[in-house]
Amino acid sequence: MLSSTRPTRRAAARTLQATAGVAAVALALTACGGGSDEGSGEEDGPITLKVATFNDFGYTDEMLAEYTKEHPNVTVEHVKAATTDDARSNMTTKLAAGGEGLADIEAIEVDWLPELTQYPDLFTDLADPELEGRWVDWKVQQATTTEGKVIGYGTDIGPEAICYRADLFEKAGLPTDRAEVAELLGGEDATWEDYFAAGRDFVKESDAAWYDSSAGTFQGMINQLPAAFEDPETGEAKDLGDNAEVKAIYDEIVGSVEDDLSAGLEQWGDDWVAGFQNDAFATMLCPAWMTGPIEQNSGGIEGWDVADVFPGGGGNWGGSFLTVPASGEHTEAAKELAAWLTAPEQQTKAFETSGTFPSQIEAQESEAVQGFTNEFFNDAPVGQIFSTRAQAIEGAPYKGAHYFAIRDEVTNALNRVDITKSQDADESWDEAVEKAAALG
Repeated sequence: MLSSTRPTRRAAARTLQATAGVAAVALALTACGGGSDEGSGEEDGPITLKVATFNDFGYTDEMLAEYTKEHPNVTVEHVKAATTDDARSNMTTKLAAGGEGLADIEAIEVDWLPELTQYPDLFTDLADPELEGRWVDWKVQQATTTEGKVIGYGTDIGPEAICYRADLFEKAGLPTDRAEVAELLGGEDATWEDYFAAGRDFVKESDAAWYDSSAGTFQGMINQLPAAFEDPETGEAKDLGDNAEVKAIYDEIVGSVEDDLSAGLEQWGDDWVAGFQNDAFATMLCPAWMTGPIEQNSGGIEGWDVADVFPGGGGNWGGSFLTVPASGEHTEAAKELAAWLTAPEQQTKAFETSGTFPSQIEAQESEAVQGFTNEFFNDAPVGQIFSTRAQAIEGAPYKGAHYFAIRDEVTNALNRVDITKSQDADESWDEAVEKAAALG
């Protein structure tokens, strides 16, 4: 969830600090086994389980009360960090210190996994034959180590559509019906060229920009590459200076910036939030979880809708997992709660509450999800739309231990061109190449 709800987007320096914290964890915990209530009988007595999430996972007080009613010996304490950055910093810092102070259940974002799966001993193995087939296959694979250990139960995924302001489209002379908008952007064969071409037509007739953020657009495009920054066979980072696929995406986005398609806003920043109220942009790449932040930031604004289309085919942005740190005192009880929270019934309710699209097959196929509409988005059948978008996802791209840091260098390069305007495109790319090489 990026993710707002899911994705982490901050300076590379902060990323490197967090990565270093995770790297230190192996040394910190090599000699200390995690606490466990397995076989101890502690789960039969009164215990408190702390669940740490970020932003909005859809875990309401009412939902947690259902669990405690079924498990009267358990008190569930929900702690919610404001952002993924806060949650990530807290987790890596405490893991490096031996795990003391971590919650019994820690939510993580998908882009943290490449680092965390290097240290499987820090986490309880959540593999459970009774849960096989609960999730889409690629979701399970993301949280499975090379040795077959499962370190996380999947919560949501981020199938992407296009959210748009129908009122701004109408003023610019573009179609407003969501089916017609899908066709405008290329329909089933939509390409990024189609998307940017429609944007160039739009900005000729509007004072608004076409999209909110070049970095956000990059996130959607880069997630469609099977292996953007690393060699899946070796895990080694590719030379960014010779990475033609990534450079082509960078150039296409920079070209759209030069044509005034971008609003030049940093996602999750104050100006970005204000942009929803100021008619700053007409479209956004829209994973399912993004519908929540859009509605939250657009109070009093009417006109948002969702088109069942995404350039380049299917795309997934974000998605999270629940982990059980091995250092916890009640790991078996925590595993049971994590399994319950990620069951189809609970994830369906979370979708209805916060728009987090479930990764569970049964939940996706349920009447509750398939029939779900969103009043704020002009009663769009978002359950059906994001189900269709989820079916278009062919699998998860390869993301190794270098992915997070290299991606942030390219993101920073785009921000220097689009937001701060401190460098031209070539200079900024060269700096990204140099910094990516220095990562080692």
